[in-house]
Amino acid sequence: MTRPRHLLALDQGTSSSRSIVFDPDGRSVAMAQREFRQIYPQPGWVEHDPIEIWESQLATAREALHKAGLDARDIASIGITNQRETTLVWNRATGEPIGNAVVWQDRRTEPACAALRQRGLEALFRERTGLVIDAYFSGTKLQWLLDHASGARAAAGRGELAFGTVDAWLIWQLTGGANASRRARAVHATDVSNASRTLLFDVRRNDWDDELLRILDVPREVLPAVHPSSHVYGATEPEWLGAPIPIGGVAGDQQSALFGQACFKAGQVKNTYGTGCFMLMHTGTVFESSANGLITTRVAQLPGPPQFAREGSIFIAGAVVQWLRDGLRAIRASCEVQALAESVPDSGGVMFVPAFTGLGAPYWKPDARGTIVGLTRGTTMAHIARAALESIAFQSAALLEAMSRDAVAAGGSPVAELRVDGGATVNDLLMQFQADLLGIPVVRPQVTETTALGAAYLAGLSSGVYAGLDELAAQWRVERTFAPTLSRAQAAARMAQWEHAVAQATA
Repeated sequence: MTRPRHLLALDQGTSSSRSIVFDPDGRSVAMAQREFRQIYPQPGWVEHDPIEIWESQLATAREALHKAGLDARDIASIGITNQRETTLVWNRATGEPIGNAVVWQDRRTEPACAALRQRGLEALFRERTGLVIDAYFSGTKLQWLLDHASGARAAAGRGELAFGTVDAWLIWQLTGGANASRRARAVHATDVSNASRTLLFDVRRNDWDDELLRILDVPREVLPAVHPSSHVYGATEPEWLGAPIPIGGVAGDQQSALFGQACFKAGQVKNTYGTGCFMLMHTGTVFESSANGLITTRVAQLPGPPQFAREGSIFIAGAVVQWLRDGLRAIRASCEVQALAESVPDSGGVMFVPAFTGLGAPYWKPDARGTIVGLTRGTTMAHIARAALESIAFQSAALLEAMSRDAVAAGGSPVAELRVDGGATVNDLLMQFQADLLGIPVVRPQVTETTALGAAYLAGLSSGVYAGLDELAAQWRVERTFAPTLSRAQAAARMAQWEHAVAQATA
């Protein structure tokens, strides 16, 4: 019998669940995708239904296998990648979530974060976790759920509840948690990249931190086991996909994209353009704190010494195009935005700061609000659409400038190129403007679904489909390189306009 060589990636994102089947050469064979509800109970609150996450993810896995003409026995391993920081808590015995998942974009715990900062705890959390104290991360979300769901805190102390980011929820469901007769053997686990986003994990010691758990009043009993990203977590129950399949790779979406971009060495940088925008620079085995508003995080990795990355997170990137579609109704479909933006030669002096949920790195301004400046009687929807697209590039340029300053201060070199991926990279106008602002090549690979590809690679390594990182690096292929055309003086002038607009959004 031929040994299976295909890999199935479960890519559970903020707005949809997707599954992609990859062949051993890293090429997509089939893909399925389903959107699910975004729940907004109050301004600044964002929730998902955990059951919808599970059911949509399972449905896409089945559909992708069907489209590929494969069954479970043709799949060597499953890789899971997920929206990070989104926080779920469920009952181990019943399998029922205690409430909706609190999404990474959710800002309800900002008052709790402000109280922690006022207690002078910022330095402690940064030293242990590499993170800033912000509502973005999972720790205060978990604290909030335990405090606000009836009886949750007492049940957590008795070991009756389980906490997880979305990866842990899917692992638990796939390995028996969704079936009452098999629930007792369900696997409750996560990987180092997701654990490093919780404000509860000592990224250098590679363990949950008891002091941080005490500060946030989180009992250890709710926490998952933590494993390397490339690791056999367990196997799926046969009923889900037709036969057991090993789960061999897990990583948070941005670390998975870094891995899928073959950024395995210190100094390599990728930027993912999705609902948000996320830039990571691999720093090897060196833990380096940022002096420029970035965070330090664990990368997706094989077993071995901890490896790290600097990261900058933009909360609203592709979501600004969704707002043009669903909020302003300026376009009927997201794919129409490039044509609308290209119908004018420039933004006409309009600057759009899409701080709908505050500003992330390098600003960390939770109270910032969306702002459009430079409007005149001549402003049209096309100018606003162009400014919206440009806002994604401006935010990313601010991140890369901060990243380069950190790298140089640590004795490294400025960033030489930016590898890009994610849905918005199909927009040539955006990619060219990004290169113009940065002054370095922007490189788009042939496979832009690198988040899913990274998860597949991690699973392929643990299952023996791949021999090592050199084999994966050789698979990375360039589709197009965007070279800068603006002078550095022109780019600096545009960035100065952007920073002026940011100052108005945060005033």
